[in-house]
Amino acid sequence: METISKSGLDELLLAMLKSEEGISDLLFVVGKPPQVEAYGLLKPFLAQPVLTGARIESLANVIINGNPRLAKDLEQHGSCDCSFPLADICRFRTNIYRQNGSLAMVMRRLSPQIPSMESLQLPAAFREALKEKTGLVFITGSTGSGKTTTLAALLNEINQTSEVHIVTLEDPVEFLHPHLKATFSQRELGRDFFNFPEGLRAALRQAPKIIFVGEIRDRETMEIALTAGETGHLVFSTLHTNNAAQSINRILGLFNRDEEAQVRERLVGSLRYIISQRLVPKVGGGRFLVTEMMGSSLRTREVISLGENDNRRLAEIIESGNVSGWHSFEQSLLKAFEADLVTEETVMLYCTNKVSMHQRLDMVNRRRETARIANTLKMRGEEPARNAKPAPPPMLDEPPKPV
Repeated sequence: METISKSGLDELLLAMLKSEEGISDLLFVVGKPPQVEAYGLLKPFLAQPVLTGARIESLANVIINGNPRLAKDLEQHGSCDCSFPLADICRFRTNIYRQNGSLAMVMRRLSPQIPSMESLQLPAAFREALKEKTGLVFITGSTGSGKTTTLAALLNEINQTSEVHIVTLEDPVEFLHPHLKATFSQRELGRDFFNFPEGLRAALRQAPKIIFVGEIRDRETMEIALTAGETGHLVFSTLHTNNAAQSINRILGLFNRDEEAQVRERLVGSLRYIISQRLVPKVGGGRFLVTEMMGSSLRTREVISLGENDNRRLAEIIESGNVSGWHSFEQSLLKAFEADLVTEETVMLYCTNKVSMHQRLDMVNRRRETARIANTLKMRGEEPARNAKPAPPPMLDEPPKPV
């Protein structure tokens, strides 16, 4: 079998990172050359030949490095997760998996720099979530939407301002937080703990004020997270859901039908914020972060307790809560469109309610056209007509017949 050394893998990864701007992932799949994902698009790294199964297995062996847990996960479950450092440049969150009888790998680039809320240009309203002392805060979105990066920025803000103990449960550890005002205990699955329920249960005995769970995937972990939020802890976690309503349904779906009423009441008492996000194509290249934010109010708690109906819609409640900084994806997209950051096509592609968004875009375009005409007249030294009466309707050949 073909072999490759650690230094050989480092050289390959470094060359791939230098090949494009905005690289987030490296992909290794049989039948293609190594590929990089830059600003959401895959591009081949043509300096390398088409990959064979033996070549990828050799690369994977360097990363696994004889770790019995990773080898066991790969053998029993068909995939394994781990981190991989590239000298002093960056780290990767790596998933090695089987497909079509061969190994494949995806390596997510992790920045060595802890992001700040300012560098990510996160909405100022996100700071409201940091004022909470207890309860649950969820960051939701699809894979690759930047959930972990946003959470790292929020935890970094706490680290700068609060003297608290923060316990993180991650798979793997992605951002290494220094001890500033806060004290961090960062635990990695498979190295420091062996499953999320046990790790979260143990965290309750480690005197944390804040607990970060990388992702809640099962009923038992959610059950303990609810308990933690109810017993004086602030719990941050992520869900693979697209918006607030879907997030609540996902949580309820982890439990049996006869437990639904009880879980709804527990969420009413412990849920503080749901922040959802998407990365969309930006005008001029790159990607732009659009977000949705929902907090806890009398109206949202009523929906969580009783469910949605024609008179209780979370989307409408979120949009009416803009005084508190809440906002929907529609509002975020429309604001970005008005600032010429995204195109009309992007807005329609990534919005939730396409009929409503089409009407909103028409209003924006009409305002723009009115402003353009007024500006043209002003440049000519003319004033737009004020209080102009509309033109009379055309005369009919015959008077209308009475109905």
